[in-house]
Amino acid sequence: MSLKSFHIVFILLSIALSVGFGLWAVRDYSATGHVLNMVMGYSSLAVGVVLAAYLFWFLFKMRKISLS
Repeated sequence: MSLKSFHIVFILLSIALSVGFGLWAVRDYSATGHVLNMVMGYSSLAVGVVLAAYLFWFLFKMRKISLS
């Protein structure tokens, strides 16, 4: 596995974990009403959006380099 493909996989996993945690925290906020869960949830979802934007930028920047 090349460094480029590892980087792509790592970013995808980071996006999935960030969005998953964000959804869990927002759902937990709706059940418990703890404000910290809401802050963590929306912050985590924002990080997921930033990571997705970074992934698209990275793919655009590295489009001429092969995965192998």
